Amino acid sequence: MTRIVSIGPERLERWLAGFTERHGDTSYAVTPDQVTATADDGSRAEIEVPFGPLADLTPGGLVAHVLADRRIGLLLVRRGGYGAGVFEGGKLVDSKVGSRHVQGTTKAGGWSQQRFARRRDNQAREAFNAATEVAVRILGSAKLDVLVCGGDRKAIDTVLEDPRLKAIRPLVRPPFLGVADPRQKVLEQAGVDARAIRIELTDPPGSD
Repeated sequence: MTRIVSIGPERLERWLAGFTERHGDTSYAVTPDQVTATADDGSRAEIEVPFGPLADLTPGGLVAHVLADRRIGLLLVRRGGYGAGVFEGGKLVDSKVGSRHVQGTTKAGGWSQQRFARRRDNQAREAFNAATEVAVRILGSAKLDVLVCGGDRKAIDTVLEDPRLKAIRPLVRPPFLGVADPRQKVLEQAGVDARAIRIELTDPPGSD
């Protein structure tokens, strides 16, 4: 059986030690993008390297990599809201969230449908413009190491097209976060999720 677990960077070293304690002597295959731990009993843990590539291709190098101090930008945009934040380690040091009303769909037809669609498009444009201004204000000059995005991919692309955000576009790294309409608590949780280490665990053969 295979499953995914997520842990905070501060827990990774202890988690690796616990994996060996539970499953026996462990060997590692390390690449710049992934670390695979295989234990004596056949259990396997595939660990995505966050904010890679990994320079020191050892398990200890992975631990040091995930614990490195980084200034992480977060940009969340959905049709109904937006948020931007800057995290130093796990601490949110600057942020702004907001929302704009965008009407949903309607079953009306004819001219009414067309007017409704135009109004909705205008509202969406205003919402994305507001999200862009917040992104420029919070992220544009924040001297980021990494930018993590979430919400609606099309909306994110629209915001990042702004020339004032050109410098941070190359900083975008996975994961792309699925989030509810951004509010302060959503933004704070997204910061935790952005830093989380994702591990794909495979149980030993015959354990089903």
